[in-house]
Amino acid sequence: MDLVSYRTTVGDPSAEYFFSVELDEAAGASLAGLLIRQSEGPDRAGPFSAERTRAFLGRPRSRGDAIPVEAEVSAHEREVRVVFPEPVAPGSTVTVVLKPWSNPSVAGTYLFQVTAFPDGPNPNPTPLGSARLRIYERYWR
Repeated sequence: MDLVSYRTTVGDPSAEYFFSVELDEAAGASLAGLLIRQSEGPDRAGPFSAERTRAFLGRPRSRGDAIPVEAEVSAHEREVRVVFPEPVAPGSTVTVVLKPWSNPSVAGTYLFQVTAFPDGPNPNPTPLGSARLRIYERYWR
């Protein structure tokens, strides 16, 4: 799992955060959803827009087909719950795009914890680890 953003300056209103997850071909179930939670950072990242959250197969620079996604944002909990109405099959790479209203107003390192939820009854959540996002000050010359 990794996180990429191509717009990383303080307050950038065009920022998008790409969370990519590679699903093992030997996984016993498809991916039903992800929970992305900001765990550290000098400011709140986002808040994110549930309506502007999207997903696709592949990676940011090699996008495949768009896939349906439903998102629920909890600004208080600093988290986004993403559900795939059509679960993502093992062996696929899926990228979830979170769109904040703007980058945080404070430069620094922001950490996000990502948890996967497999498809099926009584899913056992699986922590995928931490993703790091660095936000930089604007330097005008």
